[in-house]
Amino acid sequence: MVKITDVARHAGVSPSTVSYALSGKRPISEETRRRVHEAIHELGYRPHAGARALASSRSNVLALVIPLRAGIHIPVVMQFAVSVVTTARRYDHDVLLLTQEEGEEGLRRVADTALVDALILMDVQLHDPRLPLLRTLERPSVMIGFPASSEGLTCIDLDFKAAGERCVEHLAGLGHRVVALVGSPPEVYVRQTAFAQRVVQGFTAAADRNGLSSTVHPCEATPGSARAVAERLLREQPALTGVVVHNEPLLEPLIDAFEQLGLRVPGDLSVTAICPDELAESVRVPVTSVALPSAEIGTRAVELLIRKLGGGSTVPEKTLLPPRLTARASTGPRAAP
Repeated sequence: MVKITDVARHAGVSPSTVSYALSGKRPISEETRRRVHEAIHELGYRPHAGARALASSRSNVLALVIPLRAGIHIPVVMQFAVSVVTTARRYDHDVLLLTQEEGEEGLRRVADTALVDALILMDVQLHDPRLPLLRTLERPSVMIGFPASSEGLTCIDLDFKAAGERCVEHLAGLGHRVVALVGSPPEVYVRQTAFAQRVVQGFTAAADRNGLSSTVHPCEATPGSARAVAERLLREQPALTGVVVHNEPLLEPLIDAFEQLGLRVPGDLSVTAICPDELAESVRVPVTSVALPSAEIGTRAVELLIRKLGGGSTVPEKTLLPPRLTARASTGPRAAP
């Protein structure tokens, strides 16, 4: 059976330092913390849960709050969740998954118990009603998403505004002059979900800056809706040659719908998307896309939270990941009129 002294010897530190790395009672350097957690992982050390909680007054459990609201794409949400869980385990923490509509009362209920040490929140709204409580809780938190005002909070996400801009800039550089955004389901915009709103802001700003004609079309995530929005776009914007898709389930159905209506991709119509790389690569016509780095965001959210729990280093309030666009077969120069 591996003991704390074995971990200390393997990491080249004292047993008390291992204890501090686990409990967060005293600040230690990031390099020392990393060595200790690597030694724990390599040796398979498992501290006794009861003794650990008694010694640290902590549960070593993080709450991941993912309200499963209408309009969210579950496979992508689960990518975030898996990344959070696996990273938390590397830091000897478990994760309590909260999937109900955890508003202010739900968060207070969890925070007022000894169940969790800290919280990660997803599906952030621009004017999220949970913000006043988060700013007063003694338990630290990290938000995956940026509300309109993030002062006093710790937030991390893809820079969705820049992602919308990057897609439009790519199309503009290929000569396209009329573009459309096929966005998230309508209820996502009604809730003012932050990431969806940011994409619209970036898309519109880049289109205006480049002198492009542009429209935004929320769309339900069904093949029938994909066909309907394709027909509407061609009816209302007959000169359309560029589309940005921010609605993962619609990607392939939308390309199929346009081709059934007589438009070749990319010969007549260029398509870009904001989605996971594996989805963009799996479509019949591989799609030029800005990657959705769910695994990286989940990992870094946990790391920020562990640093806040340790109290030994300053944690940035804002972490925006820059967009990374990969050109694939779905985009090309605008065809000559």
